[in-house]
Amino acid sequence: MDEAGARQAFDNALTSHEPVFGEFFLAKLLGLSFEYTDRKCMITFELKDFMFNPQGSLHGGIIATVMDISMGHLLNHVQGPGTTLEMKTQYVKAARHGQVRCCGELIKLGQGISYLRSSMSDESGDLVAFATATWKRLKTV
Repeated sequence: MDEAGARQAFDNALTSHEPVFGEFFLAKLLGLSFEYTDRKCMITFELKDFMFNPQGSLHGGIIATVMDISMGHLLNHVQGPGTTLEMKTQYVKAARHGQVRCCGELIKLGQGISYLRSSMSDESGDLVAFATATWKRLKTV
């Protein structure tokens, strides 16, 4: 593992994170870049070896985390904060290098409960994983 790169990513996240959408610690640690278009949240990031499982591909937990973030950030962007009630993730292909792209989309936006989906593709455009989730809108104080 590139220990210097992992330390640099951690130190950068530690010194630059803020408790707001797009700037929180995990987003900084993973180097996530956000873009919102047409009621979608697009996230891109470069794969680093500290994100890999022992087989040398992007860890399923990282994949699920980024897809969850894409849906949560989208819901916050269009309606306000929410929390994941349930999420089903299906893994299709190993991602081993380059940049990946994740797209969170609305299936049905509700007043209290919403349904979203997310998909992740590698730099060749091949599907890596997809997820569906049920979200509960949180009341703002």
